[in-house]
Amino acid sequence: MILVTGATGNVGSELVHALAEAGEPVRALSRSGRTDGLPAGVEAVAGDLDRPETVRDALKGVRAMFLMPGYGGQRRILADARDAGVERVVMLSGGSAGTGDRTNAVSAYLIDAEDSVRESGLAWTFLRPTSFMSNALRLVDQIRAGDTVRVPFPDVYTTDIDPYDIAQCALHALLSDAHSGRALELTGPQALLPADRVRVLGEVLGRDLRAVGLGPEEARAELEAAMPKPFADAIVSFFVDGTLDESVVRPTVREVTGREPRTFDQWARTHADAFR
Repeated sequence: MILVTGATGNVGSELVHALAEAGEPVRALSRSGRTDGLPAGVEAVAGDLDRPETVRDALKGVRAMFLMPGYGGQRRILADARDAGVERVVMLSGGSAGTGDRTNAVSAYLIDAEDSVRESGLAWTFLRPTSFMSNALRLVDQIRAGDTVRVPFPDVYTTDIDPYDIAQCALHALLSDAHSGRALELTGPQALLPADRVRVLGEVLGRDLRAVGLGPEEARAELEAAMPKPFADAIVSFFVDGTLDESVVRPTVREVTGREPRTFDQWARTHADAFR
């Protein structure tokens, strides 16, 4: 049995489907324990990673698990996993964990999460992706409303990755010990500006979309409206102050999966209906 936490999220949902297609027994954990959208044969369970006692039963019979980072119950869950006979954990982390910067709120929680896994005694693999292509879904309301799309950090190139490719790397890491003890730096195949992604979305939708860049303070204000200030500060630090470079294309997805990662055009065509 393989346990997938965050099973209804961007990566978790892709991973559940990938494991099911590979014929692996899957237990999908989410706060709701909902079954809608899950492949046939997948076991849905409810559990909260901030409350380890709600996860304990889900660990029974599990040999490997996919773990989301940054939850209060993580260390207890890892100890319970070891006691239950779990052998391997693959954790979703992020590139900023490699900076070692504990003054940055995002980096700090990822570093702490990675430390807890290293200290657990379980075999581990960390996935450190760049920004998700699915972040473009934040533009849905603007695109439905008109052809002008306001985007933050207009001058910043990033190699955004399709959550599908993160899940495919997780699949390989869960089913093999070939990547144990490694932090896999995952990127998409292209470094693009926000305006490039808006242009691609326009081409896919058959529309003449135009990107307008937000200034740093406008971007900060929008972030603070959507998340706690320390996390908004962290993202501004990454992309305004340049403390995180997501512009470098890495070969890791191809090395792990045997194929090239999906392009943003492929992601946009798969998810075009969400923008209509």
